[in-house]
Amino acid sequence: MESFKKDNHYVPQAYLRQWTNNGKILTYRLLVPHEKCEPWKPHSPKSIAKHQHLYTYFSGTKDSDEIERWLDRDFEGPAFASIAKVVSESRLTSEDWNNLFRFAVAQSVRTPAGLQRFMKRQDETLGAFLSESMEGSVAKVGAALAAGIKLEPAPVVDPYSKLPLKLHRVKNEDGEEGIEARVLNGRKFWIWQLEHILKSTIHRIPTHRWTILQAPPGITWPTTDNPFTRLGVGVNGKLSLEGGWGVPGTRLFLPLSPKHLLFACVGYRPPQRGTTLSLTEAVFIRTMILNGANRYVFATDIQNIDEIRPRTVSRELFDADAKLWAEWHESQSREEAHYPDL
Repeated sequence: MESFKKDNHYVPQAYLRQWTNNGKILTYRLLVPHEKCEPWKPHSPKSIAKHQHLYTYFSGTKDSDEIERWLDRDFEGPAFASIAKVVSESRLTSEDWNNLFRFAVAQSVRTPAGLQRFMKRQDETLGAFLSESMEGSVAKVGAALAAGIKLEPAPVVDPYSKLPLKLHRVKNEDGEEGIEARVLNGRKFWIWQLEHILKSTIHRIPTHRWTILQAPPGITWPTTDNPFTRLGVGVNGKLSLEGGWGVPGTRLFLPLSPKHLLFACVGYRPPQRGTTLSLTEAVFIRTMILNGANRYVFATDIQNIDEIRPRTVSRELFDADAKLWAEWHESQSREEAHYPDL
């Protein structure tokens, strides 16, 4: 019987091994409790870029690690053989390119940085969305009843079965009855969204032409705990790390090794595979990779990284972050118990 996978690596170990030296990877922590913390420390890939129970969810009867196993089976495993081909500069098949694309999409949503973006967006928009959705649904039911049409319930299928949704009958101050919808904005909702993107939305992402670019002599690609970059340019020329997958000019890139970079530019033909970037282009992309880091940078060459991304020194923030993850599984499971699978 397989053991429960509670150590969830949001940046896969096999990917990080491209940056190891004698089995260790130099790690730069962006949030530290005091100035005396050593800037760079060697770690094994097994010991970093992970949280316990990041993808575990409480189904209503038991904990499930199916998400961790699914990501490993359908995204990580297929990609690693293709990444090995990139590193050895072997010929890539259409299947390899698809594996690399799927790995990139997964890395764009499965990290703690992706979780934070998702929860912030839901805090800002979820209330209004639920109100509009409920009003529209009630109006649709009312119109169907008035017309004598019987509505059939929509089938409940994955990934929607994990949507932490509750519907309640409520009365307003005038005694009028209505329905209130509540969604738990936390781990289980994030997992629902992650599955929706990687099982459904991924097939609707515009097809881009990908290539592999190489770093010039004297430059290596670092990677981070948020390694996939969507670099967009606004109408005012302002750069954004939230560029759209279908917005022309958005540059999409993911380091695959200190030398190799998976790259596409929306709406543009990419350079030929194996193209070595100019020093100026490489320094710019390296800077954008570092700017996208959340808590950690991993590198074989540490030059200027602390200048590009100075670390934050704060005992208060460090302790708060440690407390959040120490209590993550217990606090999320407690809430999830009130939202069993549909």
